[in-house]
Amino acid sequence: MTAGPGPGAHAPATEVLGFAEAELPAALAAQVAALEAEAWPGATPGHDPALAPRALLLVTADGTVAASLALLFKEIRHAGRTYRAAGLSSVVTRRALRGRGCGARLVAAARRELAAVPGLDLVLFSCDRPLAPFYEAAGFTRLPGAVLVGGTPGEPLATDGPGFDKVVLAEFLGADGPEGPAGPDGPAAFAGTRIALHPGPVDRLW
Repeated sequence: MTAGPGPGAHAPATEVLGFAEAELPAALAAQVAALEAEAWPGATPGHDPALAPRALLLVTADGTVAASLALLFKEIRHAGRTYRAAGLSSVVTRRALRGRGCGARLVAAARRELAAVPGLDLVLFSCDRPLAPFYEAAGFTRLPGAVLVGGTPGEPLATDGPGFDKVVLAEFLGADGPEGPAGPDGPAAFAGTRIALHPGPVDRLW
């Protein structure tokens, strides 16, 4: 994920647009692919359709994509319960517009959108350690000691693997109370644990 806070010039006038990834207009899709290729050279563009990917874009008045991210969805099993989970992936801000609050605005919009999804239990994702304060400022909670295990059960990829320095963040949604993910057992059930996300071989860590 490549986004972050910082002082700078005022952000350009923008609007947030959301699309199912398969319905992303070609002109916007080409810009997103270019931003991702610049941030992560060699990475395969796009996301696994099995994760119901949704593209969220911050777009200027002239049609320039200032920032983009993907929302991904799947059910996970953890501590004997099934949760409907979502995650943020491929968060990137156009290099020329970094430091102007574009990434912060888009991540805040993503958090609001996910909070309104019926039946969604939690938002769960990881980021490089230096970016954790950025996501915490957007309202997500760090899960101390938590490890996301991505990939597949046969070929796992964990956020505490060699060369990684990742932090796991979450937001607990759903009904309040001891039986709901937002209840007192929610964060406690995930902090300090290994969480079998297993999104597959494409979006290996969301």
